Amino acid sequence: MTHTLTRPLAQLGAAVLSALASIGRVALYAIETVSHLFRPPFYGREFLQALIQIGWLSLPVVGLTAFFTGGALALQIYAGGARFNAEAVVPSIVAIGMARELGPVLGGLMVAARVASSIAAEIGTMKVTEQIDALVTLSTNPMKYLTLPRVLAATLALPVLIAVGDAIGIMGGWIVGVNRLDFNSATYLKNTVDFLEPWDVTSGMIKGAVFGFLVALMGCYHGMQSGRGAQGVGRATKSAVVAASVLILAANYLLTELFFSA
Repeated sequence: MTHTLTRPLAQLGAAVLSALASIGRVALYAIETVSHLFRPPFYGREFLQALIQIGWLSLPVVGLTAFFTGGALALQIYAGGARFNAEAVVPSIVAIGMARELGPVLGGLMVAARVASSIAAEIGTMKVTEQIDALVTLSTNPMKYLTLPRVLAATLALPVLIAVGDAIGIMGGWIVGVNRLDFNSATYLKNTVDFLEPWDVTSGMIKGAVFGFLVALMGCYHGMQSGRGAQGVGRATKSAVVAASVLILAANYLLTELFFSA
């Protein structure tokens, strides 16, 4: 009887300890990654390839996401504002919403879906095929050769992607506002410029840098932890995307609380 009652508590305790151990391993992995930033050798070619893969090739999906989000946001704000005769707030709310929240978060999630999965699958496959062991045999540190270039590239590329996505999202709202909601083009643009402050854009880009770090870190970490075989690589890919997405949402709340709390 006592064993039956304590079993749920034991299972709960084991789950908590496992979660804490995972957090500790990820934290140590992140610290080790950052520590290699200041120690040679540096693999510039790997960094440039990662920059193109993560930054340039992610632009279409981030741009399309931002464009349609800005248009839908304009429609929603207009429909809500019409209840209070406040349709004029559409340009300012679209700009602020895209720059502060929707641009960074949706851009980060789209990059997580595309990049974290790709990195985890690539590194996981390298581990399964013993290519990482070969790097160690050749006296090449896998952290410096595989993890650091990808994490650094994502941290630098995502703020630029977010800034471009903000502009495209605001343009999407402008197109919908002018062509669908009968706003005057000059008035719409003037309201956007008047109400959008530099800190709105800067805070979103800072979020982008944090999200980029988390996305690449989760992809590399779960790739390195991949099990053997195709199933192990599949689990690592899934875990990388889920972990990156959850961490993006959690980090977004913490950063919003830090930047904009009263």
